[in-house]
Amino acid sequence: MNIQIFGKSKCFDTKKAERYFKERRVKFQSVDILRYGLSPRELDSVRRAVGLEAMIDEKAKDAELLKYLAYDEDKVEKLLENPSLLKTPIVRNGKQATVGYCPEVWKSWEESK
Repeated sequence: MNIQIFGKSKCFDTKKAERYFKERRVKFQSVDILRYGLSPRELDSVRRAVGLEAMIDEKAKDAELLKYLAYDEDKVEKLLENPSLLKTPIVRNGKQATVGYCPEVWKSWEESK
């Protein structure tokens, strides 16, 4: 498994995701999404896995503005500009991805390796 966790340092669910993988001795790469963001290719990969709407943090400041953008490409551009609009943690395992705390999905990744 090649796990990447994109999260915010003050996000409780991000910390829970990191703890989940540490407890199972699964190596992972942790990325501060507010500092480094997601590359366009990484964002596209996650988008294909979970869908654009699942990636948007409804509680984030300015999240309402995304609803008024007509085209998905405009929303993607805004997410790349402002990573605080992304729901975290985003956990990637190759082409697979989850958004939020999803231990049942991560367990299936472990079982299928």
